[in-house]
Amino acid sequence: MSETGRTELTFHYERFRAVTAGIIETAGTTFLLLIAVRWFEAGAIAKSLIAAGTSFGMLSSPLVVSLVSHRQWPASRAAAWVFAIGSVGFVAAAAFPVLPIFVGLGALAMACSSAVLPLLTQIYQDNYPAKRRGRLFSRTFVIRIATSVGFSYLAGGFLGDHLTWFRWLLVFFATAFAGAGWCLWRIPSRPIANDRGSHPLRALRVANQDALFRRTLISWMILGFANLMMLPLRVEYLANRAHGLVLTVATVTLLAEVIPNLARLCMSAVWGWLFDHMNFFALRAILNLGFAIGIVTFFVGESRLGLVIGAIVYGMSRAGGDVAWSLWVTKLAPPDRVADYMSVHTFLTGVRGVVAPIVGFQALRYFSLESMGWFSAALIVIATAMLLPEIKTFQKVREGQPLVEEVSE
Repeated sequence: MSETGRTELTFHYERFRAVTAGIIETAGTTFLLLIAVRWFEAGAIAKSLIAAGTSFGMLSSPLVVSLVSHRQWPASRAAAWVFAIGSVGFVAAAAFPVLPIFVGLGALAMACSSAVLPLLTQIYQDNYPAKRRGRLFSRTFVIRIATSVGFSYLAGGFLGDHLTWFRWLLVFFATAFAGAGWCLWRIPSRPIANDRGSHPLRALRVANQDALFRRTLISWMILGFANLMMLPLRVEYLANRAHGLVLTVATVTLLAEVIPNLARLCMSAVWGWLFDHMNFFALRAILNLGFAIGIVTFFVGESRLGLVIGAIVYGMSRAGGDVAWSLWVTKLAPPDRVADYMSVHTFLTGVRGVVAPIVGFQALRYFSLESMGWFSAALIVIATAMLLPEIKTFQKVREGQPLVEEVSE
Protein backbone atom coordinates (compact mmCIF):
# COMPACT_ATOMS: atom_id res chain seq x y z
CA MET A 1 0.00 0.00 0.00
CA SER A 2 1.25 3.49 -0.85
CA GLU A 3 2.16 5.98 1.86
CA THR A 4 -0.87 8.09 0.97
CA GLY A 5 -3.13 5.05 1.13
CA ARG A 6 -1.82 4.07 4.58
CA THR A 7 -2.32 7.60 5.84
CA GLU A 8 -5.89 7.83 4.56
CA LEU A 9 -6.91 4.40 5.86
CA THR A 10 -5.31 4.99 9.26
CA PHE A 11 -6.95 8.38 9.61
CA HIS A 12 -10.32 6.90 8.56
CA TYR A 13 -10.36 4.25 11.27
CA GLU A 14 -8.70 6.47 13.85
CA ARG A 15 -11.67 8.82 13.58
CA PHE A 16 -14.01 5.96 14.46
CA ARG A 17 -11.69 4.75 17.22
CA ALA A 18 -11.61 8.27 18.65
CA VAL A 19 -15.30 7.91 19.55
CA THR A 20 -14.61 4.77 21.58
CA ALA A 21 -11.47 6.32 23.09
CA GLY A 22 -13.49 9.28 24.35
CA ILE A 23 -15.87 6.94 26.15
CA ILE A 24 -13.05 4.83 27.61
CA GLU A 25 -11.20 7.91 28.81
CA THR A 26 -14.12 8.98 31.02
CA ALA A 27 -13.99 5.63 32.79
CA GLY A 28 -10.42 6.12 33.96
CA THR A 29 -10.62 9.81 34.79
CA THR A 30 -14.03 10.07 36.45
CA PHE A 31 -16.64 7.34 36.47
CA LEU A 32 -14.77 4.43 38.05
CA LEU A 33 -13.64 6.71 40.89
CA LEU A 34 -17.10 8.23 41.18
CA ILE A 35 -18.69 4.79 41.50
CA ALA A 36 -16.04 3.76 44.03
CA VAL A 37 -16.69 6.84 46.19
CA ARG A 38 -20.46 7.11 45.96
CA TRP A 39 -21.57 3.45 45.62
CA PHE A 40 -18.87 1.32 47.26
CA GLU A 41 -17.61 4.01 49.70
CA ALA A 42 -14.14 2.70 48.94
CA GLY A 43 -11.10 3.44 51.08
CA ALA A 44 -7.87 5.17 50.07
CA ILE A 45 -6.11 2.02 48.79
CA ALA A 46 -9.00 0.96 46.57
CA LYS A 47 -9.34 4.46 45.13
CA SER A 48 -5.58 4.62 44.56
CA LEU A 49 -5.61 1.33 42.65
CA ILE A 50 -8.46 2.50 40.43
CA ALA A 51 -6.72 5.80 39.76
CA ALA A 52 -3.51 3.94 38.90
CA GLY A 53 -5.17 1.54 36.45
CA THR A 54 -3.85 3.16 33.28
CA SER A 55 -0.45 3.48 34.93
CA PHE A 56 -0.25 -0.26 35.49
CA GLY A 57 -0.69 -0.63 31.74
CA MET A 58 2.09 1.85 31.07
CA LEU A 59 4.38 -0.11 33.38
CA SER A 60 3.78 -3.18 31.27
CA SER A 61 4.30 -1.42 27.93
CA PRO A 62 8.00 -2.41 27.51
CA LEU A 63 6.98 -6.04 27.99
CA VAL A 64 4.17 -5.64 25.46
CA VAL A 65 6.53 -4.11 22.91
CA SER A 66 9.09 -6.85 23.54
CA LEU A 67 6.50 -9.61 23.08
CA VAL A 68 4.99 -8.08 19.97
CA SER A 69 8.39 -7.49 18.36
CA HIS A 70 9.62 -10.98 19.27
CA ARG A 71 6.50 -12.59 17.83
CA GLN A 72 6.59 -10.24 14.83
CA TRP A 73 2.91 -9.45 15.14
CA PRO A 74 1.60 -6.39 13.30
CA ALA A 75 1.34 -3.59 15.85
CA SER A 76 -2.34 -2.82 15.16
CA ARG A 77 -3.44 -6.47 15.42
CA ALA A 78 -1.61 -6.92 18.72
CA ALA A 79 -3.22 -3.76 20.10
CA ALA A 80 -6.65 -5.03 19.02
CA TRP A 81 -6.22 -8.20 21.07
CA VAL A 82 -5.22 -6.21 24.15
CA PHE A 83 -8.38 -4.12 23.82
CA ALA A 84 -10.39 -7.34 23.62
CA ILE A 85 -9.01 -8.30 27.04
CA GLY A 86 -10.15 -4.93 28.39
CA SER A 87 -13.64 -5.53 27.03
CA VAL A 88 -13.88 -8.88 28.79
CA GLY A 89 -12.68 -7.26 32.01
CA PHE A 90 -15.50 -4.73 32.07
CA VAL A 91 -18.10 -7.38 31.27
CA ALA A 92 -16.87 -9.47 34.20
CA ALA A 93 -16.85 -6.41 36.51
CA ALA A 94 -20.48 -5.74 35.57
CA ALA A 95 -21.42 -9.36 36.18
CA PHE A 96 -19.84 -9.50 39.66
CA PRO A 97 -20.39 -6.05 41.28
CA VAL A 98 -18.39 -6.41 44.50
CA LEU A 99 -15.61 -4.01 45.48
CA PRO A 100 -12.52 -6.28 45.09
CA ILE A 101 -13.63 -7.46 41.64
CA PHE A 102 -14.69 -3.97 40.61
CA VAL A 103 -11.29 -2.57 41.60
CA GLY A 104 -9.23 -5.41 40.13
CA LEU A 105 -11.00 -5.75 36.80
CA GLY A 106 -11.57 -2.02 36.41
CA ALA A 107 -7.85 -1.42 36.87
CA LEU A 108 -7.06 -4.29 34.47
CA ALA A 109 -9.32 -2.90 31.76
CA MET A 110 -7.83 0.58 32.04
CA ALA A 111 -4.35 -0.97 31.99
CA CYS A 112 -5.22 -2.54 28.65
CA SER A 113 -6.08 0.88 27.24
CA SER A 114 -2.60 2.24 28.01
CA ALA A 115 -0.35 -0.81 27.57
CA VAL A 116 -0.63 -0.46 23.78
CA LEU A 117 0.38 3.22 23.58
CA PRO A 118 3.89 2.54 22.18
CA LEU A 119 2.32 0.39 19.48
CA LEU A 120 -0.04 3.22 18.54
CA THR A 121 2.83 5.72 18.42
CA GLN A 122 4.75 3.40 16.10
CA ILE A 123 1.67 3.26 13.85
CA TYR A 124 1.51 7.06 13.75
CA GLN A 125 5.23 7.18 12.94
CA ASP A 126 4.83 4.72 10.07
CA ASN A 127 1.51 5.88 8.64
CA TYR A 128 1.38 9.65 9.23
CA PRO A 129 3.87 11.96 7.42
CA ALA A 130 6.06 13.95 9.80
CA LYS A 131 4.88 17.38 8.64
CA ARG A 132 1.22 16.49 9.23
CA ARG A 133 1.51 14.10 12.17
CA GLY A 134 0.50 16.53 14.91
CA ARG A 135 -2.36 17.94 12.86
CA LEU A 136 -3.80 14.53 11.93
CA PHE A 137 -3.47 13.30 15.49
CA SER A 138 -5.14 16.39 16.93
CA ARG A 139 -8.04 16.14 14.46
CA THR A 140 -8.91 12.68 15.73
CA PHE A 141 -8.40 13.93 19.27
CA VAL A 142 -11.05 16.59 18.68
CA ILE A 143 -13.51 13.76 18.01
CA ARG A 144 -12.30 11.96 21.12
CA ILE A 145 -12.74 15.03 23.28
CA ALA A 146 -16.16 15.87 21.85
CA THR A 147 -17.26 12.32 22.62
CA SER A 148 -15.92 12.64 26.17
CA VAL A 149 -17.90 15.83 26.67
CA GLY A 150 -21.16 14.40 25.36
CA PHE A 151 -20.80 11.05 27.05
CA SER A 152 -19.79 12.59 30.38
CA TYR A 153 -22.84 14.83 30.34
CA LEU A 154 -25.23 11.99 29.50
CA ALA A 155 -23.66 9.40 31.77
CA GLY A 156 -23.41 11.88 34.64
CA GLY A 157 -27.11 12.59 34.39
CA PHE A 158 -27.84 8.88 34.11
CA LEU A 159 -25.87 7.97 37.22
CA GLY A 160 -27.25 10.93 39.11
CA ASP A 161 -30.75 9.53 38.75
CA HIS A 162 -29.91 5.83 38.76
CA LEU A 163 -26.64 5.17 40.59
CA THR A 164 -27.74 1.57 41.13
CA TRP A 165 -27.54 1.08 37.36
CA PHE A 166 -23.80 1.62 37.20
CA ARG A 167 -23.40 -1.95 35.91
CA TRP A 168 -24.94 -0.91 32.59
CA LEU A 169 -22.31 1.79 32.35
CA LEU A 170 -19.61 -0.86 32.73
CA VAL A 171 -21.20 -2.84 29.90
CA PHE A 172 -21.10 0.29 27.75
CA PHE A 173 -17.40 0.66 28.50
CA ALA A 174 -16.90 -2.98 27.45
CA THR A 175 -18.63 -2.22 24.14
CA ALA A 176 -16.36 0.76 23.59
CA PHE A 177 -13.28 -1.44 24.12
CA ALA A 178 -14.60 -3.96 21.59
CA GLY A 179 -15.23 -1.19 19.07
CA ALA A 180 -11.72 0.19 19.53
CA GLY A 181 -10.26 -3.25 18.94
CA TRP A 182 -12.23 -3.64 15.71
CA CYS A 183 -10.94 -0.30 14.41
CA LEU A 184 -7.35 -1.17 15.24
CA TRP A 185 -7.68 -4.52 13.49
CA ARG A 186 -8.48 -2.66 10.25
CA ILE A 187 -5.50 -0.26 10.40
CA PRO A 188 -2.46 -1.26 8.30
CA SER A 189 0.75 -1.76 10.26
CA ARG A 190 3.99 -3.69 10.22
CA PRO A 191 5.78 -5.72 12.89
CA ILE A 192 8.12 -3.78 15.17
CA ALA A 193 11.85 -4.20 14.56
CA ASN A 194 12.97 -7.26 16.50
CA ASP A 195 16.06 -7.19 18.70
CA ARG A 196 16.34 -10.94 19.14
CA GLY A 197 17.85 -12.48 22.23
CA SER A 198 17.70 -9.34 24.35
CA HIS A 199 16.01 -8.72 27.67
CA PRO A 200 12.30 -7.79 27.56
CA LEU A 201 13.19 -4.44 29.16
CA ARG A 202 15.90 -3.75 26.58
CA ALA A 203 14.24 -0.53 25.50
CA LEU A 204 15.15 1.10 28.81
CA ARG A 205 18.77 1.30 27.69
CA VAL A 206 17.97 4.08 25.23
CA ALA A 207 17.63 6.44 28.21
CA ASN A 208 21.30 5.79 28.92
CA GLN A 209 22.35 6.13 25.30
CA ASP A 210 20.49 9.37 24.51
CA ALA A 211 21.41 12.24 26.84
CA LEU A 212 18.70 14.65 25.70
CA PHE A 213 16.06 11.95 26.00
CA ARG A 214 17.30 11.14 29.51
CA ARG A 215 17.21 14.75 30.69
CA THR A 216 13.72 15.19 29.29
CA LEU A 217 12.52 12.05 31.06
CA ILE A 218 13.83 13.34 34.41
CA SER A 219 12.00 16.63 33.99
CA TRP A 220 8.86 14.83 32.86
CA MET A 221 9.02 12.54 35.89
CA ILE A 222 8.82 15.53 38.24
CA LEU A 223 6.06 17.18 36.21
CA GLY A 224 4.09 13.97 35.84
CA PHE A 225 4.30 13.09 39.52
CA ALA A 226 2.88 16.49 40.44
CA ASN A 227 0.07 16.22 37.91
CA LEU A 228 -0.86 12.60 38.60
CA MET A 229 -0.83 13.14 42.36
CA MET A 230 -3.53 15.79 42.02
CA LEU A 231 -5.56 14.35 39.14
CA PRO A 232 -7.61 11.76 41.09
CA LEU A 233 -7.94 14.23 43.96
CA ARG A 234 -10.09 16.36 41.67
CA VAL A 235 -12.83 13.75 41.77
CA GLU A 236 -12.17 13.08 45.47
CA TYR A 237 -12.47 16.81 46.21
CA LEU A 238 -15.71 17.16 44.26
CA ALA A 239 -17.41 13.86 45.11
CA ASN A 240 -16.48 13.26 48.75
CA ARG A 241 -18.70 15.43 50.95
CA ALA A 242 -16.08 15.28 53.70
CA HIS A 243 -14.20 18.06 51.88
CA GLY A 244 -17.06 20.48 52.32
CA LEU A 245 -18.49 20.55 48.80
CA VAL A 246 -22.02 19.19 48.58
CA LEU A 247 -22.38 18.54 44.86
CA THR A 248 -24.67 16.34 42.81
CA VAL A 249 -23.25 13.62 40.57
CA ALA A 250 -24.13 15.74 37.55
CA THR A 251 -22.21 18.73 38.96
CA VAL A 252 -19.19 16.58 39.79
CA THR A 253 -19.19 15.29 36.22
CA LEU A 254 -19.58 18.83 34.88
CA LEU A 255 -16.51 20.10 36.74
CA ALA A 256 -14.37 16.98 36.38
CA GLU A 257 -15.13 16.07 32.76
CA VAL A 258 -17.46 18.32 30.77
CA ILE A 259 -15.85 21.74 31.34
CA PRO A 260 -12.22 20.55 31.01
CA ASN A 261 -13.08 18.61 27.87
CA LEU A 262 -14.85 21.57 26.31
CA ALA A 263 -11.66 23.55 26.84
CA ARG A 264 -9.65 20.69 25.33
CA LEU A 265 -12.01 20.61 22.39
CA CYS A 266 -11.45 24.29 21.65
CA MET A 267 -7.65 24.09 21.93
CA SER A 268 -6.73 20.66 20.57
CA ALA A 269 -6.30 21.69 16.92
CA VAL A 270 -4.29 24.75 17.97
CA TRP A 271 -1.83 22.66 19.97
CA GLY A 272 -1.61 20.13 17.13
CA TRP A 273 -0.52 22.88 14.72
CA LEU A 274 1.93 24.27 17.26
CA PHE A 275 3.45 20.81 17.76
CA ASP A 276 4.22 20.62 14.04
CA HIS A 277 5.68 24.14 13.82
CA MET A 278 7.01 25.15 17.26
CA ASN A 279 10.14 24.28 19.21
CA PHE A 280 9.02 21.28 21.24
CA PHE A 281 10.70 22.26 24.50
CA ALA A 282 9.28 25.78 24.38
CA LEU A 283 5.85 24.23 23.81
CA ARG A 284 6.34 21.87 26.75
CA ALA A 285 7.36 24.75 29.05
CA ILE A 286 4.20 26.70 28.19
CA LEU A 287 2.04 23.65 28.85
CA ASN A 288 3.74 23.03 32.18
CA LEU A 289 2.97 26.51 33.46
CA GLY A 290 -0.64 26.08 32.37
CA PHE A 291 -0.92 22.92 34.45
CA ALA A 292 0.55 24.71 37.48
CA ILE A 293 -1.91 27.60 37.19
CA GLY A 294 -4.83 25.21 36.69
CA ILE A 295 -3.96 23.18 39.80
CA VAL A 296 -3.56 26.21 42.05
CA THR A 297 -6.77 27.82 40.81
CA PHE A 298 -8.77 24.62 41.28
CA PHE A 299 -7.61 23.62 44.75
CA VAL A 300 -6.81 26.96 46.39
CA GLY A 301 -9.95 28.67 47.65
CA GLU A 302 -13.47 27.29 47.82
CA SER A 303 -15.40 29.35 45.28
CA ARG A 304 -17.33 27.79 42.44
CA LEU A 305 -15.74 30.33 40.09
CA GLY A 306 -12.29 29.06 41.05
CA LEU A 307 -13.36 25.51 40.31
CA VAL A 308 -14.66 26.51 36.90
CA ILE A 309 -11.57 28.56 35.98
CA GLY A 310 -9.28 25.80 37.23
CA ALA A 311 -11.16 23.24 35.16
CA ILE A 312 -10.90 25.43 32.05
CA VAL A 313 -7.16 26.12 32.40
CA TYR A 314 -6.50 22.47 33.14
CA GLY A 315 -8.47 21.44 30.05
CA MET A 316 -6.62 23.91 27.82
CA SER A 317 -3.26 22.63 29.05
CA ARG A 318 -4.31 19.03 28.79
CA ALA A 319 -5.24 19.53 25.12
CA GLY A 320 -1.60 20.36 24.39
CA GLY A 321 -0.41 17.67 26.76
CA ASP A 322 -2.37 15.06 24.80
CA VAL A 323 -0.43 15.84 21.64
CA ALA A 324 2.94 16.40 23.30
CA TRP A 325 2.77 13.27 25.46
CA SER A 326 1.67 11.03 22.59
CA LEU A 327 4.00 12.23 19.84
CA TRP A 328 7.06 13.88 21.38
CA VAL A 329 9.32 10.86 20.90
CA THR A 330 8.84 11.16 17.13
CA LYS A 331 10.81 14.41 17.43
CA LEU A 332 13.79 12.71 19.09
CA ALA A 333 13.84 9.02 18.19
CA PRO A 334 15.17 7.35 15.03
CA PRO A 335 12.13 6.25 12.96
CA ASP A 336 12.68 2.53 13.59
CA ARG A 337 13.10 3.05 17.37
CA VAL A 338 9.96 5.06 18.09
CA ALA A 339 8.18 2.17 19.83
CA ASP A 340 11.22 1.56 22.05
CA TYR A 341 11.50 5.23 22.99
CA MET A 342 7.77 5.44 23.64
CA SER A 343 7.81 2.29 25.77
CA VAL A 344 10.44 3.89 28.04
CA HIS A 345 8.32 7.03 28.28
CA THR A 346 5.14 5.09 29.06
CA PHE A 347 6.96 2.81 31.52
CA LEU A 348 8.20 5.78 33.54
CA THR A 349 4.76 7.38 33.30
CA GLY A 350 3.41 4.15 34.73
CA VAL A 351 5.90 4.26 37.62
CA ARG A 352 4.83 7.73 38.67
CA GLY A 353 1.22 6.97 37.83
CA VAL A 354 1.14 4.09 40.31
CA VAL A 355 3.07 5.90 43.04
CA ALA A 356 1.57 9.39 42.72
CA PRO A 357 -2.11 8.56 43.46
CA ILE A 358 -1.09 6.49 46.48
CA VAL A 359 1.09 9.32 47.77
CA GLY A 360 -1.70 11.80 47.07
CA PHE A 361 -4.43 9.93 48.93
CA GLN A 362 -2.13 9.15 51.85
CA ALA A 363 -0.84 12.74 52.04
CA LEU A 364 -4.41 13.95 52.16
CA ARG A 365 -4.63 12.44 55.64
CA TYR A 366 -2.02 14.91 56.89
CA PHE A 367 -2.13 17.94 54.58
CA SER A 368 -4.86 20.11 53.14
CA LEU A 369 -5.74 20.10 49.46
CA GLU A 370 -4.61 23.73 49.30
CA SER A 371 -1.12 22.87 50.59
CA MET A 372 -0.86 19.94 48.21
CA GLY A 373 -1.90 22.17 45.32
CA TRP A 374 0.88 24.68 46.05
CA PHE A 375 3.42 21.86 46.44
CA SER A 376 2.38 20.33 43.13
CA ALA A 377 2.67 23.70 41.37
CA ALA A 378 6.16 24.19 42.81
CA LEU A 379 7.28 20.81 41.43
CA ILE A 380 5.97 21.74 37.99
CA VAL A 381 7.91 25.01 38.03
CA ILE A 382 11.09 23.10 38.91
CA ALA A 383 10.46 20.64 36.05
CA THR A 384 9.94 23.53 33.64
CA ALA A 385 13.17 25.24 34.67
CA MET A 386 15.05 22.03 33.88
CA LEU A 387 13.77 22.13 30.30
CA LEU A 388 14.67 25.74 29.49
CA PRO A 389 18.29 24.98 28.42
CA GLU A 390 17.00 22.34 26.01
CA ILE A 391 15.14 24.95 23.94
CA LYS A 392 18.42 26.09 22.38
CA THR A 393 19.59 22.49 21.98
CA PHE A 394 16.50 21.61 20.01
CA GLN A 395 16.82 24.70 17.79
CA LYS A 396 20.04 23.30 16.35
CA VAL A 397 18.12 20.60 14.49
CA ARG A 398 15.90 21.26 11.49
CA GLU A 399 12.20 20.70 12.09
CA GLY A 400 11.08 17.15 11.39
CA GLN A 401 14.46 15.46 11.82
CA PRO A 402 15.10 13.14 14.79
CA LEU A 403 17.60 14.36 17.36
CA VAL A 404 19.80 11.80 19.13
CA GLU A 405 22.76 12.80 21.27
CA GLU A 406 25.35 10.08 21.27
CA VAL A 407 27.15 9.49 24.54
CA SER A 408 29.76 6.99 25.54
CA GLU A 409 28.48 3.94 27.31
